[in-house]
Amino acid sequence: MAEESAGEKSFAPTPQRRREAARKGDVLRSKEWATAAALGAGALALAALGPWLADGLARVARAALVFDRAALDGFTPGAALGGAALGVLPPVMALGLTVAGFTLASQLLLGGAEGRFVAGNAAFKPSRINPINGLKRIFGWHGLIELAKGLIKLALLGGIAGWWARGHLPGLMALGAAPITAQVQGALEATQGLIGALLIGLLAIAAIDWPLQRFQRDKRLMMSREELREELKQAEGSPEMKAARRQRQRDLARGGVARAMAEAQFLVTNPEHFAVALLYDPARAPAPLVLAKGRGEVALAMREIAQEKGLPVLEYPTLARALYFTTRPGQMVREELYVALAALVAFVMALKRGQAPARPRIAVPEALRFDADGRPARDA
Repeated sequence: MAEESAGEKSFAPTPQRRREAARKGDVLRSKEWATAAALGAGALALAALGPWLADGLARVARAALVFDRAALDGFTPGAALGGAALGVLPPVMALGLTVAGFTLASQLLLGGAEGRFVAGNAAFKPSRINPINGLKRIFGWHGLIELAKGLIKLALLGGIAGWWARGHLPGLMALGAAPITAQVQGALEATQGLIGALLIGLLAIAAIDWPLQRFQRDKRLMMSREELREELKQAEGSPEMKAARRQRQRDLARGGVARAMAEAQFLVTNPEHFAVALLYDPARAPAPLVLAKGRGEVALAMREIAQEKGLPVLEYPTLARALYFTTRPGQMVREELYVALAALVAFVMALKRGQAPARPRIAVPEALRFDADGRPARDA
């Protein structure tokens, strides 16, 4: 039972799982949003380019329907078709490019980071022409959902178109008695009205389809407990992730101890796991003061700050642990450590005077010797 539970895909896909699926071509898409965007863009473009298109259509219709004997005697089909194309093609091309641009943008923007263009989708995939896969898509639950969507869309849009036609059909039938310019203008206005009515229905369908597509994609990408563990293991174990995590921790640590170390004179370390920043100023205290202390990433950050400030970094593991576990920031060191710290202060002062003294040997009382967990350690 435990193995079956571990292999059951019952967990929502992680962002990493979604990114990997997108790289393989499984991106979040909605045909209904694309259709609604195309129709909406067409309506806007038709409203903006309508006069230009109406003028071109009127000129083409007039040239085709109004002619004289000279036009018949010198009729050249190529010239007539070329003139018609030049009159209509520019506004039609502008309309088509606008619709295509809006359609592409709708798919890229609505999908967020996952909706970006994936070049792999354009590559040839044998699975796309596999009849078995095609039958599974048609007769599977995905095919049933698409069938239901198609029937709902057909009923809704058919009803909207019928409702619109009942109110506008008499006016359209009367256009035949109007001048050519009025006929073209009336036809364009009627088209805009129909597009606007259908757009309302398409937006309603798209509003339902988008969360449905997201649900279907998430269902395809569901993960098992074992997959989650493997992904976490890979993420935690990658050198890049570890380095990034350490850097973030160190940056946070630097922000916390930088101000406290502003007056520090030297650093005692162990050699990297513990760090204690100290100051000796007789005017402030009769013994050295602990300004800051830290372990792990904080200790590494303190070492970096000390190196940037040119402070001596003295590696005395036993003394560093003794200072860390017996003193808080802002306190004087324990009286039992005065002798050891006096030797280090004298050593640091000699370094500042440009001398090259020998590294002092110090002793830490047995009662103040600790291991890395703060437990007494006689042999530390």
